[in-house]
Amino acid sequence: MNTKLLHPEVQQYIDEHLQTDLSKLIFKGSPFKEVSIQEIATQIAAKKKAKSKLPSWFATQGIYYPPKLNLEQTSSEITANYKAKLVSGKSLIDLTGGFGVDSWAFSKNTTQVTHCEINEELSKIASHNFNQLACDNCNFVLGDGLEYLKNTTTTFDWIYIDPSRRVAHKGKVFLMADCLPNVPDHLDFLFKKAKNILIKSSPILDLTSSINELKFVKEIHIIAVENEVKELLFLLAKDHTGSIQIKTVNHSKEQLELFEFSLDETADSQYALPKAYLYEPNAAILKSGGFHQISQQLKLEKLQQHSHLYTADQLIAFPGRTFVVEDVLPYDKKALKKAIPNSKANITTRNFPETVAQIRKKTKLKDGGDHYLFFTTNLNKQLQVIICKKL
Repeated sequence: MNTKLLHPEVQQYIDEHLQTDLSKLIFKGSPFKEVSIQEIATQIAAKKKAKSKLPSWFATQGIYYPPKLNLEQTSSEITANYKAKLVSGKSLIDLTGGFGVDSWAFSKNTTQVTHCEINEELSKIASHNFNQLACDNCNFVLGDGLEYLKNTTTTFDWIYIDPSRRVAHKGKVFLMADCLPNVPDHLDFLFKKAKNILIKSSPILDLTSSINELKFVKEIHIIAVENEVKELLFLLAKDHTGSIQIKTVNHSKEQLELFEFSLDETADSQYALPKAYLYEPNAAILKSGGFHQISQQLKLEKLQQHSHLYTADQLIAFPGRTFVVEDVLPYDKKALKKAIPNSKANITTRNFPETVAQIRKKTKLKDGGDHYLFFTTNLNKQLQVIICKKL
């Protein structure tokens, strides 16, 4: 951590060049003897990203930003604040503290937070930034979080852990046991130190496999931002034996879309051909697998078992996109050309044998325009195109 980057004149230079082409700036070199242009460029690139990802940090003077990879892996302010609402009490320990965004959010809802980080520079950066953010209820521990827990007699109200989601010899991780640290292997020990455990995991993890790997799962939260799933959260409560609640949330620009159901609830769908309105669930609901639950709870009919599109003659508030159905056609290139005279449309496929790219190549339809085309399979197993306008 080069503290010379925090000098007022260097910080001013960084702010003045947030919109500058970094390749040109690097070519010019650094105007400061004790700070390299590469260090300055790293801060500029990170601060630009923080403007949307961490607006409170961006607005705070003297924040020291970490290398690109650490910033990419950290929670956004939106998802961190959501997690913070799930916890309460006197004490929380973050075993994998990193840049510290989650610990910072937790500090708002708990009396004392302990931030553990094995990387010395990252630990120093987090400590410095918490001072800038006027966050004074966090302890910083340099070292392995699990080892710290083993060597302390302190117990906590909450344990938070964000296991590393990449293993060199496997690439993408699909099982929680493949992550570092291996949470399933340490669960018995962790429950000796806290009654509540919150685990953040990658969106690509399979829910059923993860439930089978863990114990005492009380809630699973699926967090999406602008219809992209960002995090899966597993909330574990010691000795919990009840049903598992699945809670989905999508933070869109217009609203907060919420939908939840119990994993063990029995739900069935009714099926129908497209009616006046078409409903497409957001990405968090699609990840949850609650396809029948949303049909039953909202009294919508499904187009087909595997299509995951819903329809009704009534307009309702829906956690996803809502469309007015204008026409329904069999999948036919000539019919589509007549229906879309300007040859522009937004295309989505659901339970359809061809990709969007293949459809565009065949139909010559360009992206854009006011029409939304859903290529799907109906309840009679017929390929069809539903022509819609977005509500």
